[in-house]
Amino acid sequence: MSLLPLHLLGSPVLRQRSHEVGAVDDEIRRLLDDMYETMDAARGVGLAANQVGVTRRIAVVHADEDRFEMIDPVILENDGRASAEEGCLSIPDVYGDVSRPERIVLEATDRHGKRFRKEATGLKARAIQHEIDHLDGILFLDHLSLVKRQMLLARYRREHKDETGFIKEVQAESAGRE
Repeated sequence: MSLLPLHLLGSPVLRQRSHEVGAVDDEIRRLLDDMYETMDAARGVGLAANQVGVTRRIAVVHADEDRFEMIDPVILENDGRASAEEGCLSIPDVYGDVSRPERIVLEATDRHGKRFRKEATGLKARAIQHEIDHLDGILFLDHLSLVKRQMLLARYRREHKDETGFIKEVQAESAGRE
């Protein structure tokens, strides 16, 4: 397994809709393992493949003591609404309150090529929806009001004005989870 570099706000891959995977093979399983390792080292609760530069419909989640991968995920049902603060590994140090369905039913494929269904609420439901948004080229900022989005983007640009490029190496010594 190896740590993958994260693509940051401004990287074109974050705005691309990812392609279906279809059949799961050893290359996809290696990518999943690398994504888990990268998510853990970066202290995230989820990571989508396009955040590591791969435009395939693949994401990993570790929320509410549940750890799983989603290949070609689809949300079949949703109900309720809840607002909570979200952040993103691709937009460091930026947070905003996002309203999303409170309960969802997900259908996806696992690393063994088997389709599964999972009902989720709370943080797990939020993480699933956040990662599927990534696979569709949508960032959590897109769910905010125009004024709030512009304010957060201005602050992000100010705080990161000296950085060049849209890639961030993830360090192995990162520990713990946010």
